[in-house]
Amino acid sequence: MTSDYPEFSDPAPWIEKPLQAIKGRGAVSNMAGRFETQLIETVDDGWVAYSDDTDINPALNTSVTAELAKTILSRNQSPDLPFSVSLNPYRGCEHGCVYCFARPTHAYLGLSPGLDFETRLYAKTNAPELLRRELAHHQYQPSPIALGINTDAYQPVERALRITRQCLEVLDECRHPVGIITKSALIERDLDLLKPMAERNLLAAAITITTLDHRIARSLEPRAASPTRRLQTIEKLAQAGIPVLVSVAPVIPFITEQELEKVMQAAASAGATAAGYTVLRLPWEVNPLFQQWLQTHFPERAQRVMNRIRDMRGGKDYDANFATRMRGEGLWADMIRQRFAKALKRYGLNKSGRFVQLDCSQFRKPLSIPPAAKTGTGQLDIFG
Repeated sequence: MTSDYPEFSDPAPWIEKPLQAIKGRGAVSNMAGRFETQLIETVDDGWVAYSDDTDINPALNTSVTAELAKTILSRNQSPDLPFSVSLNPYRGCEHGCVYCFARPTHAYLGLSPGLDFETRLYAKTNAPELLRRELAHHQYQPSPIALGINTDAYQPVERALRITRQCLEVLDECRHPVGIITKSALIERDLDLLKPMAERNLLAAAITITTLDHRIARSLEPRAASPTRRLQTIEKLAQAGIPVLVSVAPVIPFITEQELEKVMQAAASAGATAAGYTVLRLPWEVNPLFQQWLQTHFPERAQRVMNRIRDMRGGKDYDANFATRMRGEGLWADMIRQRFAKALKRYGLNKSGRFVQLDCSQFRKPLSIPPAAKTGTGQLDIFG
C-alpha cells in the first residue's frame, strides 16, 4: 500500500522566488513539524541554475500506508465540542484543506503538517475489528460517535479501502448512534446504510461548505468536492430522510466571511435543517502554513486578513481558550454571531447545538467479536 514519495523542502531563503501553488494541493510548503530536531534546507551549490521557468515545487503523489491501530475510539472532555467520542479511520487527509486544525497531528509521526499531511496518509485497516472489540467491552457505555471529525472519513482513498463503510456496518449492527461530518460526495455511496439508521434516529450528517466560490475552493480545499456538488449531496441526503446540518467552517475574514448568509441560504434550499459555524483557527503549524497560502493566493489581502483575525483573538494569531476558540471575541466576532443568528431565523434553520438528539437506548453488543491480537508478551486483551 506504500508508494515512493519524492523529497521536498522549502526553497533556500536566498532564492528570490515566491512559493508557488501546487496543483491539487492546499499547502505550498513542507515545513518541518515542531518536534523536529533537525531542519533540512535546499542549498544552491552552483550546479543548478534557477530561472523563472524552474519548477521548485515538483508534483507530489499520494502514498497510503497501512496502520494497525491499538485503539479506534478517541475521547475528549472539551466543553466546546458537542461530542465526547470520535472515530477517525485515517491519519492525514488528501482533501488538502489548508486551514485544517488536524494538520499539526502529523508532527507526532515525524512528518510535516504541510504537504506530508495531504500526501502521506495512514489507513487504520483494523478499525472495524477494533470497533467491534471496543463496543463489546463490558464497561462500554454508548454515546454518539463523531465519525471523521479530525480527518475526513470519506476522503478519496476511502473509495477503494472502504474502511469507513465497514465501520458503519458495525455501528448499524450494534444500533449505535453516529454523526458524520464530511466535504465529500462519496457519502452518497452508503445511503443504503445511512437511510435505515436515520429512520431509527441513529444517524445525522453534517456537510461542510466554506465558500460557494469555486475558484477559492480549488485553492482552499483542492481535493474536496466542489461547493455545487456538496449542495447536491445535502439534497440527496435530505431526500433520503437523513437530518443534514451545514457547517460553515471556517469563516475566514475577507476570504469567505462575506458568503456566510449565501451559504446558509443555499444549504437551506437544498434541504439542510440546521447550521453551525466556526471562525478560522490557527493552532501550531497551521498558522505559518495558512499565512504562506495567503501570500501565495491573496497577497493583496494578506495583511488585512491577519489583522482581522488578531482583532478576533485578543491581538494574537490564535487563542486556544475553550470559551472563545470556536467563535472568537470582540466586535468583529460579535458581528459574525449576530449575522449567523439572523440568518438562522431568515432561512428557517436550527442552531447546531439543538440539531438532533440521537437515540442511545437501542444499543446492543456486536453479534460477533474478532479475537484480540497478540501482544508482545503473548497475552490477549480481555473483553467482558
